[in-house]
Amino acid sequence: MVTTVVRHIGELTTNDPTLGDATPLGRLRDAALVVDESRVLWVGADQHAPAADLVRDVAGAAVIPGFVDSHTHLIFAGERSAEFEARMAGRPYDGGGIAATVEATRAASDATLRAASARREEQLRAGGVTTVEVKSGYELTVQGERRLLGLARELTEETTYLGAHVVPREYERRRDDYVALAAGAMLDACAPYARWVDVFCDRGAFDRDEARTVLSAARDAGLAVRLHANQWADLGAVGLALEFDAASVDHCTHVTDDDVAALGDSSTVVTLLPGAEFCTRSPYPSVRRFVRAGVSVALATDCNPGTSYVTSMALIIALAVREMDFSPDEALWAATRGGARALRRDDVGHLGVGARADFVVLDAPRAAHLAYRPGTNLVAQTHRAARAEPFAPLAGRASASRP
Repeated sequence: MVTTVVRHIGELTTNDPTLGDATPLGRLRDAALVVDESRVLWVGADQHAPAADLVRDVAGAAVIPGFVDSHTHLIFAGERSAEFEARMAGRPYDGGGIAATVEATRAASDATLRAASARREEQLRAGGVTTVEVKSGYELTVQGERRLLGLARELTEETTYLGAHVVPREYERRRDDYVALAAGAMLDACAPYARWVDVFCDRGAFDRDEARTVLSAARDAGLAVRLHANQWADLGAVGLALEFDAASVDHCTHVTDDDVAALGDSSTVVTLLPGAEFCTRSPYPSVRRFVRAGVSVALATDCNPGTSYVTSMALIIALAVREMDFSPDEALWAATRGGARALRRDDVGHLGVGARADFVVLDAPRAAHLAYRPGTNLVAQTHRAARAEPFAPLAGRASASRP
């Protein structure tokens, strides 16, 4: 295989605490990196870099692991900018919300959905995302949810069945029938195309008992669990996530101290989504509560048409630092190693030897510029490894240090 040495790296963030400065960021200066088409082969001081087939000189730039965006809704049709405008102006508005997106998505052809989702993926990739999770949830029919997951599989191996997103209009008076569908025929059709199951357990979506019904059936079908929880209200969803050993519980805007303590004793990652708070004018949760309890935290874009139409991980990092009390290093770790942990992956989100050769060269001397210069795309180059080898999922609690 062809090898490449990346030389004259001003600041290399490895997220491997056995390397560099022995912090969770595993940071080296005046560094070099050797990769082949798929894996990191060597990391160390530039002056000791071994020979390789090709040389890439980054002239003092910072290099970081590729971002891991562990929560997106990339496949949809239509847009909801009028809803956003009304929200920002404080005006009441009923344009249909998720139901409007469901209507538009059901009406869209495969070609239309494929082209639109590819554009969004390209925007993520241009911003340094090398691993992305994609959910269904915008058709809410047996064939429609299967269609969305089939399209998602064209983009990523990290696909999530979200048939229990909301109750569609045609089932408003038959909630129990829809829950049975989502836990039955719809799940059966979708499970072969999904790695994960997710349920929106929150006010206006599904209650704890309804969510448990879907999660139980999906777990029995072999899907791993993640959960939308506590964005709008506390319905006990964090406890449900822990009951199912969920890889990640996402949003967590409203959580009790007992929930936070329980999360700290678990392997479940809290995925914070500052784009959602920004786009809904909601209070931002502070990461300090989770850090003090020893909770692993991830950051993700939550790219969706209604409450976080965001395809920039750098913006998410800047919002996390400005509004959620992250340090720049904590935010970078959460958007890389934290996202990998939320997907129970130990092959991405870091640049230790043996990791996938997914890395980003910044047009900046330090990674802190991602938060320091909001609104600027600092990604000069994104390198994604060949995907010839299957990933190795984590089993239980991850072993790497937390920042």
